[in-house]
Amino acid sequence: MSQQHGFSIGIGRMNDEFVIHMKAFGTLTHEDYKTITPMLEGAFQQVKHPHVKVLADMTHLEGWELHAAWDDFKLALKYGSHFEKVALIGAQPWQDALAKIAGWFIGAKVEQFSEYSQAKAWLFENERA
Repeated sequence: MSQQHGFSIGIGRMNDEFVIHMKAFGTLTHEDYKTITPMLEGAFQQVKHPHVKVLADMTHLEGWELHAAWDDFKLALKYGSHFEKVALIGAQPWQDALAKIAGWFIGAKVEQFSEYSQAKAWLFENERA
């Protein structure tokens, strides 16, 4: 029996900001990153000065294969400076550690939340002022 894994991704704008809505599920593979990387690269090429907010649903993420973890790290190093805020949604204890580690490698504020509404409120909190 095969296990479902991969990403679903939505890229859009809210006011003058670039927003990525992402959902990761299963155990991510190198093939998954071969699919998502060109999507992200194409999106970043469309914006002259990207300042991106990410809303990442990881509630069904089980982890990464080793090669996929390396792909994720390379992607973070290449595009991490474009990220302004990253909200990770998931209740797994290891995801809190992931949020802290991700913050070291990208130039963004990274927080982990257990609920979508909390994550979205934090992501856009300064825009209501």
